[in-house]
Amino acid sequence: MSATSPTSWLNSDLSPSQRADLLLQQLSLDEKLAQVSCYFPTDITKTGDFAERFPFGIGEVSCLEARSALSLDEVTAFQRRVQAEALKHSRHGIPAIFHMEGLCGAYLPGATSFPSGLARAAGWNAALERKVGEIVGKQERAVGITHTLAPVLDISRDPRMGRHGETYGEDPALASALGVAYTQGLQSQDHDGRRTEAVAKHFVGSHHTEGGIHGAHCNVPDRTLMEIYAKPFQAAISEAGLRGVMPSYNSVGGEPVTASVRLLQTVLRDHMGFDGLVVSDYGAIGNLHSVQHVAQSAAEAGLAALRAGLDVELHVPQGFGPELRAWFAEGRADIALLDRAVEHVLQAKFRMGLFENPFAPEPTERDTSFRLPADTAVSIQSARESLVLLTNDGALPLRSGIRKLAVIGCHATTARFFFGGYTHYSMAEGKLAANASMAGLTASSDAVQALTNTIPGTTIEASDGAAFEELLQQQKPGVRSLLEVLVERMPRTEVEWAYGYPIAGTDESRHEEALDLAAEADVILLTLGGKHGTASIASTGEGIDATDINLPACQEQLIVKLAQLGKPMIGIHLDGRPVSSDAADQYLSALLEAWSPAEGGAEAIIDVLLGAHSPSGRLPVSIARNAGQVPVYYNHPHGSSWHQGESIGFPDYVDSPHTPRYFFGHGLSYTTFDYTGLSVSKEQVVADEGFNVSFAITNTGERAGTEVVQLYASDRYASVSRPVVELIGFRRVTLEPGQNTRVDFHIETSQLAFLDAEMQWKVEAGDVDILVGASSADIRLKASINISSDALIDGKSRSFYAR
Repeated sequence: MSATSPTSWLNSDLSPSQRADLLLQQLSLDEKLAQVSCYFPTDITKTGDFAERFPFGIGEVSCLEARSALSLDEVTAFQRRVQAEALKHSRHGIPAIFHMEGLCGAYLPGATSFPSGLARAAGWNAALERKVGEIVGKQERAVGITHTLAPVLDISRDPRMGRHGETYGEDPALASALGVAYTQGLQSQDHDGRRTEAVAKHFVGSHHTEGGIHGAHCNVPDRTLMEIYAKPFQAAISEAGLRGVMPSYNSVGGEPVTASVRLLQTVLRDHMGFDGLVVSDYGAIGNLHSVQHVAQSAAEAGLAALRAGLDVELHVPQGFGPELRAWFAEGRADIALLDRAVEHVLQAKFRMGLFENPFAPEPTERDTSFRLPADTAVSIQSARESLVLLTNDGALPLRSGIRKLAVIGCHATTARFFFGGYTHYSMAEGKLAANASMAGLTASSDAVQALTNTIPGTTIEASDGAAFEELLQQQKPGVRSLLEVLVERMPRTEVEWAYGYPIAGTDESRHEEALDLAAEADVILLTLGGKHGTASIASTGEGIDATDINLPACQEQLIVKLAQLGKPMIGIHLDGRPVSSDAADQYLSALLEAWSPAEGGAEAIIDVLLGAHSPSGRLPVSIARNAGQVPVYYNHPHGSSWHQGESIGFPDYVDSPHTPRYFFGHGLSYTTFDYTGLSVSKEQVVADEGFNVSFAITNTGERAGTEVVQLYASDRYASVSRPVVELIGFRRVTLEPGQNTRVDFHIETSQLAFLDAEMQWKVEAGDVDILVGASSADIRLKASINISSDALIDGKSRSFYAR
């Protein structure tokens, strides 16, 4: 067919951009508006309203409610049915994009669930993170989903925010490496040519909000915004070809990101080079009018978002509705804004291969590779590598010959607590809550009831009913509790359990039975923490923020009481924010941070407790002593935090140290490692060169183990205040007892660039210390380089982490 024929956009030999441009010319105003809108079914078995609501086809279809599906066949039938309707009602047969979350796996029956983002960050394993992305993409494409709302590239310095556990932590280099790997894994394709496109979120600065409140305003300096919060997005764009971005709900410097020309156009597209699809967070355009009050009507909100560079409104039309259509028809709104957005949508559909393969694969094809044993192994490996041993006086690994083990804590008898926010189970479980609302979604009036079954001393709804366990068995029939695996793996030990306390609050009514059980035991094992999840049954999660980041009083007080028994106590913490507890630090013999480990949680934890696996997780965040310290982060500028300088004269608060409870990068092992022989390939470097760092590491203990070696840099003097130290590279190194190896890094000098006083990316002349250590506070080796001269560079093409 000729390149100028009316249907030449069907020619797959043309580029997606060329095809989109040709097809755009054929579309009416109604057809264009359909392409920037989304269909959100509240029940995937009942989609008869599609034709009436979207008579001209549709741009996107939400698959959130697949969380309630009972079988993959049900999801496949939904996708094929709705896609057929979308094609039928589009004059030109334009397919819909189906989207789903993907942070911790697909919301699909039988899909693999993965540990939380913060847990996976604690594994410091980019190669494994790429495998996670590959599995999520593969499983979602198997039911026709090609838009995955992940990775989460937010940098989090505030554990008060309930979404802390979704992130890769506080460091932009670590988040960049993991985000690039996940994006590369996710944006692969199946043998039919369907290709997933990632939608990274939440651009930008969403965890810098005032008060740690989800979606609230944030005042973040431009330099911090670009050097810290935007860095993982830039890395994913530059190195992984990131194709999708979701703006955050919040305002930055008075501008809601959803309507910010400066952030979505000038920064994201012009400066950062992003050329993909920008989709709104659920309900974010409506928020411009109803919440942030920067638009006098929904239509004005929609126009403001389009003007800023947003392409698709999720999850239902609010701003992109009839009134805005009339404005385009009357010439009151510039149709070029709509055309640009539609062109971006069409380009994505052509890139995804949807015109050639719009439908989900047939079940026989789907089931051949949907879930493989290797997928489960990746989840278990991720959980195992995420576990961080914070303290240990020798109580771990558990010695053989323990006569009686007392297990205390509400988390021990069910696997429900392993599944954090944005796992399939958590999302489905949230629908059982009396108040099941989420950001962007509002529960029906019959569902939002007065919360009568609350945990004493809290507004959190108790969730210990049979329905929750039935849902777990339906979704994850083979996933066992911590107690079940302990009993199996310790057949010669009498393992008994006591409830002890709930996930939050002040209830001490069941302390006595726990104390009685513990009095008869040789060792006490405590499960600690809250519930990372969704809606009113969770103590941390989306929109579930807190002013207290420490263990609840009911747990803290029982630790104090148990300490009077003088027996070894081991704590296992499960939650969306890391453990912070004075009593735990003072009285526990060992403390293991387990985060939200998902389906491999019990096996991974017991492997570490019994010594079958040496712990290798390292903290991706600094742990504050209490909320009054927030924010506390390791890469703070010279002259601040615990490096405030001698001229200030006050090394601590009057009631607490300035230092964190546990430092970024910290984590213990069952063996020891010695670092020697640091060398730098050149002491004098120029801006467009790189240099190599090499050193030896030896396992000097009696057990095999994995060390996470961490490479840092510190700019001695600079024209603007720079971090006292910042991570520039990392590597997992596994060694047998007595084994040694050399570790080599290559660093491009552009990685040391920063924004100067004129906000230009500069590699600045001067001395830079190169530091090698086991954590940000445990530096073992030191060398230095000298950058010979200044150079301005392109921020898009700079290096983001050492290789």
